[in-house]
Amino acid sequence: MKVKVNRLRSVAVVFAGVALTAVLTGCQGGDDDTGSSSGGAVGSSSATPSGGAGKPAGASPSAASSTPSGSKASPSSPASAEPVADATPSAVPCADGPPTVEEVDPDEIALFRIEEIDGITDKVNLVLQHGAWGCPGKDTDGPPFVVTGEDSRWAMDQGAYVTAVTPIVESTENQRIGVQELIDWVDAHPDSGLVFRYTVGADGAIHRLEQVFTP
Repeated sequence: MKVKVNRLRSVAVVFAGVALTAVLTGCQGGDDDTGSSSGGAVGSSSATPSGGAGKPAGASPSAASSTPSGSKASPSSPASAEPVADATPSAVPCADGPPTVEEVDPDEIALFRIEEIDGITDKVNLVLQHGAWGCPGKDTDGPPFVVTGEDSRWAMDQGAYVTAVTPIVESTENQRIGVQELIDWVDAHPDSGLVFRYTVGADGAIHRLEQVFTP
């Protein structure tokens, strides 16, 4: 009986040892699973930064936002800049000789003399020539007004609106003057050829005459 009891005790001890080993092994396996599961969750959370959906796992925000080699240049890069159109206006053709009929300016005239009309008190005749702006010379600040053709005589109303600049008045901006003041200056400086813009009224006579400033 003593032998059987000892054998049973030995078997019980062996079973207890096996059971303890299984329990310890299971605990270690559980810890490993928990660790790997926790590590995976942390890795997943840190791999995707806020607002960075679609970025590769583990990529840092700085690495993900950096411009890869060979990517499209930024707008400030000369490679991506649109070609700038030449802002310099093309040179306007100028008359280097007597202008043709097509080149004559229809709105401007060169005034040489003023004549009174016998028997008509409300009109005077402007002795003028048509022309066009020529090419500026090396020693001048502006282009000359090049006349062409014969003298013409156009009636102007003595109540016309007239403005003048230097040399008629001491100003580079148009100043209103009377028709008689213009007549007096032109009589004292005949054939000056000052340039004026004009407007014709319903009666065919000039009702507005404005001098053009030329440097």
